[in-house]
Amino acid sequence: MSEMNLAGKAAELPPDSLTPSRVVEYLDRYIVGQEKAKRAVAVALRNRLRRKKLPAEMAREISPKNILMVGPTGVGKTEIARRLASLVQAPFVKVEATKFTEVGYVGRDVESMVRDLVESAVAMVRKRMLSDVQEPARQRAEQRLVDAMLPRSDRRISVPDIMRVFGGGGEAQDSDEDHRSEDVLRSEATRGKFLTMLKEGRLEDREVDVDVSESSIVGIPLLGASGMDSMGINLSEVLGGMLPKKSKKRRMKVSEARRVLTAEEAEKLIDTEALSQEALEKTQEDGIVFLDEIDKIVAKGGGSSSPDVSREGVQRDLLPIVEGSSVQTRYGLVKTDHILFIAAGAFSGVKPSDLIPELQGRFPIRVELQPLSWENLRQILTEPENSLLKQYAALIATEGTTLRFSEDAIREIAVLASKMNAEMEDIGARRLHTMLEQLLEEISFSVCDEPKEVIDIDENFVRNRLNCLAENRDIRRYLL
Repeated sequence: MSEMNLAGKAAELPPDSLTPSRVVEYLDRYIVGQEKAKRAVAVALRNRLRRKKLPAEMAREISPKNILMVGPTGVGKTEIARRLASLVQAPFVKVEATKFTEVGYVGRDVESMVRDLVESAVAMVRKRMLSDVQEPARQRAEQRLVDAMLPRSDRRISVPDIMRVFGGGGEAQDSDEDHRSEDVLRSEATRGKFLTMLKEGRLEDREVDVDVSESSIVGIPLLGASGMDSMGINLSEVLGGMLPKKSKKRRMKVSEARRVLTAEEAEKLIDTEALSQEALEKTQEDGIVFLDEIDKIVAKGGGSSSPDVSREGVQRDLLPIVEGSSVQTRYGLVKTDHILFIAAGAFSGVKPSDLIPELQGRFPIRVELQPLSWENLRQILTEPENSLLKQYAALIATEGTTLRFSEDAIREIAVLASKMNAEMEDIGARRLHTMLEQLLEEISFSVCDEPKEVIDIDENFVRNRLNCLAENRDIRRYLL
């Protein structure tokens, strides 16, 4: 399979074909350099697949080898983890360690990241299940549309159900059934004709009144999100199960009504119990948590000043989650024993060894990501899928103008970006966003009023637009 096919059909690849070399090959399409980090995550992914082939007793004993990425911002740490999860269709969540607080403080507790991961898995499984039931859901929706388009005669008032319970109104009930039969029965020929026209798309622009279900408790203020998050309870679901479903009659075109009703019928066809069970299993076996800015929860110098008071506490709260524990979610209990944790941080003011020893031991694989050279920045501008220059060229092309960058211009942009990263705060590839916005600002502003067929960006154009920016030493101009 070619490299393009590997990237385009990642989700369709059989597990055995995901060798470490092919995973690295896939990551190379989106991330420049950082071979050590790519190899580390590729091996971790392969070990997961190997573990699934082992006997159950042995598999339970093998824990994932969590990874700690050390490197400056903007060098690809997050992107590596995100692309890896996309490749294998694994539940993925990116969280920042600074959002968590020690138990006893106001803020998010560390277990919330596991609940977020479960929500990601539920969304993935739901999307697949909805895709599987689209055809029967479409057929049901078309039947409802035919019902809505066919004329109905007014129904007569029937005997209340409470009267039937006590045995009253027998004759009236028989009469009511006769009237109901007269109302409901329609000509099969007419119904078939409407259904045929509907399937052929001849009624798409016709307006129809349809009953669409809506939430029973929309607009009712509920308990705060943080309280619900800590308990793992969805109050809307609890009350939604007790309150009756409401429907609202809406007038819309048949084309829109088919879409709305198909989505509604697809939801009805999903087995929620099976969805929850599969999502929990997928979370436990395939989940990936990217824990960013882990260096920000390390107290500098081991002091206990007020800003650092809960940092070590957050580390200790993280420890049982990373080691393996059970977390209660609204879908059920989740064990974190085999979830892969990838932590990352710049570690500019502290060292990985400043983490508490127990947490260090739970991240046995450590990889250092290198700062980006000007050659790396040049590759980032042109080589990845939907690279920055391709993005800007596509945006300008919508105005009927072709934007062309010469090789010398691309090299000059990369050299200037590398120079600015070296002289100021190193923000990696994010520097390129700042520079390209500055470079193309005038073109983006005036291309609508002064359209041109082709605009060429050469080395002189880059120097004229960016040299003043690179030579100005006022650091405040470079902060993002």
